[in-house]
Amino acid sequence: MVYAVATFLVQAAIISLSGVLAPGPVTAATLAAGARSRHAGAWVAIGHGIVEFPLMFLIMAGAGAVLTARGFRIGVGLAGGAALLLMAGFMLASLWRPEDGRAPVKAVNPVWTGVILTGGNPYFLLWWATVGLALATQAIGLGVLAFGLFAVVHWLCDLVWLEALSLTSHKGVRLLGPRSQRVVPVLCAAAMGVFGLLFVFKALASPR
Repeated sequence: MVYAVATFLVQAAIISLSGVLAPGPVTAATLAAGARSRHAGAWVAIGHGIVEFPLMFLIMAGAGAVLTARGFRIGVGLAGGAALLLMAGFMLASLWRPEDGRAPVKAVNPVWTGVILTGGNPYFLLWWATVGLALATQAIGLGVLAFGLFAVVHWLCDLVWLEALSLTSHKGVRLLGPRSQRVVPVLCAAAMGVFGLLFVFKALASPR
């Protein structure tokens, strides 16, 4: 049994990493936040986990069918796209350094960034309704402890990757100088804007 659980966890980690490493809005937001704070990735991962852990249990309770429903996907796509566009705007506004003494616009807290970009990502929800559901089902078949370990291992993949991204971004900004403190967030905001438009377009073009 121990061997079976260990083998499954390795398999789950590899599959999880294939999804975690895929570029997306969370990647862009983490790079931008990392330019300001070296450990922003860990906080984004915590926000991600706030959504992901309850979702795992909801899916095992039968919520997978809801996540694949057309109306739900359209709603999440539109809401997520709008959130991404707003966050991209806030990210750009946070770079503004006024000369009239007024305080600059504050960036979105990285924990809330993780919560919003996770809950508003239709592709994340679809992954859990399909691939994630299959892995969670296998874990349950091996026992409750295996399911708990699977949940932790999957989240640790997110934590390690996002923290690595923010550390790399922070170190790169320091090495490249002050100009990169504006360039990196601008590029990341542009990427988030593109993802936001893509989410909206995909939601509106969703087949009946």
